[in-house]
Amino acid sequence: MQNRIFLTLLFCSTLFSCAQVPDKKGGHYEFFNLEAIAKTDIDMVADTHVKQTLEQLKLLATKLYKRNPREWKKTKWKSRDAAIARIFKQPFPSVNRKRSVDSIRLAFDERYKGDRVFAYIAGLGSMLTASYNDKRDFYLFDDLDAQKIYNGARNIEVASWLLQTKKDRYGQYFLLSSGKGVSATNRSYDRLFGKMIGQQDTLAQIVATKNHRAIKNVIQSAAQFVFLPV
Repeated sequence: MQNRIFLTLLFCSTLFSCAQVPDKKGGHYEFFNLEAIAKTDIDMVADTHVKQTLEQLKLLATKLYKRNPREWKKTKWKSRDAAIARIFKQPFPSVNRKRSVDSIRLAFDERYKGDRVFAYIAGLGSMLTASYNDKRDFYLFDDLDAQKIYNGARNIEVASWLLQTKKDRYGQYFLLSSGKGVSATNRSYDRLFGKMIGQQDTLAQIVATKNHRAIKNVIQSAAQFVFLPV
């Protein structure tokens, strides 16, 4: 029954996605998108959270390339913007056939000689997408898993810790990030990671409440940081 309703809504949306509605004030016509009819309030909230998280991930990519220009210069791309654009095509690309947390780990592997920002951001992107069940837009009968989204937030924490702590055999950071300024440490990276983690946690709680399911909380110490399944 649900499938029939969804197909009906999809059919109507396709036929009338640019339907006209009379404007009572002046007899003019306004356009609206019937696609929104197939979305619940939760779907629209999820859309917003996912969009904002991916926008912040793109900002993180920009910041990392600015601090590590040698990384995009390892590639065939002629500019930083071009290097960023190739990461954020849909779906997120694999790196040496690795995706999600395996791609994140690759960014801190001494044997890897490629673009480490690419491996790091593409891995975060594909991991986050997996936490959303490989969707970026949500509709009436799409299901989200609160535990996956929560685990995604914990994985961002692990990725942030790796970025700030992992060094090569010579004691050099694989990727420069926060660093030390003239008078203080640059906290903009911490704020950016904090926003992404907060949005994941908020969405996880919303979905858990909607589905009447509890989230299994995980507390990790810095010495025990491990990626969780999504």
